[in-house]
Amino acid sequence: VQLQASGGGLVQAGGSLRLSCAASDPNFSYYGIGWFRQAPGKERELLAAISCGGGSTKYTDFVKGRFTISRDNAKNAVYLQMIGLKPEDTAVYYCAARARNLCAVSVVVSTYDYWGQGTQVTVSS
Repeated sequence: VQLQASGGGLVQAGGSLRLSCAASDPNFSYYGIGWFRQAPGKERELLAAISCGGGSTKYTDFVKGRFTISRDNAKNAVYLQMIGLKPEDTAVYYCAARARNLCAVSVVVSTYDYWGQGTQVTVSS
């Protein structure tokens, strides 16, 4: 499956963005999906993950209450709604998919096999 993240940009602190992840595989509903980010000089980190059907989600602590992951399998898309953005949220944001039929949410970066090109999010103070 090929993934393409979009929706990044420049936003002021306190603002919001909605990222989209489009998938090429028409059987998109068979893939667990995660959103990650990587800031310069830092390791890639998980933000949120969602199961194949969308019924289960998990968030890393520092985005709880600010970021919401969702998916629309009919559109082969996953979204990350971000509110209350902070300058420290500045990073390249990526979506990734687990191997087909691995539907459970995962917080482990190495369990994701397919990565899309990232989208830059810059939050100004």
